[in-house]
Amino acid sequence: MKGVTINKVLKGWLEVWPSHDAPALAAVFAKDAVYTSMLAGTICGRKAVEALYRDWFTAFPDMQFQVDSQLIHRDRAAILWSQTGTHTGEFCGLSGTGRIFVLPGSFFMTFKDGQIVHMRSIYDFSGLLLQLGLLRAKPAV
Repeated sequence: MKGVTINKVLKGWLEVWPSHDAPALAAVFAKDAVYTSMLAGTICGRKAVEALYRDWFTAFPDMQFQVDSQLIHRDRAAILWSQTGTHTGEFCGLSGTGRIFVLPGSFFMTFKDGQIVHMRSIYDFSGLLLQLGLLRAKPAV
């Protein structure tokens, strides 16, 4: 897949983030796409990706997503990003804490025929849990 085509797909996908439209975000994934993250583990299929986005936006309804940088090479793309938001909905089975978070992370994607066939999401999950007060850390000495 040419870089221009991936760039166009990513541009449209990234423009959807502010609307928190889970079906539209999932639409760029192949029907049998594989998505891997620390929270979700490995999930398969567009519907599972859509459910993951829906859960995330329910837990953090004011979440904002910002791209810090991206790199496209052949059929692959990498995006470094940051998210901010407030934990007001259920997350990992826990009620909202009202706490604000800042979460840095990255997506590593593989494309085929204009769709994401594989995506790996890496982020500071422990840092997120600390910010939400769901995990305690021992103070540094």
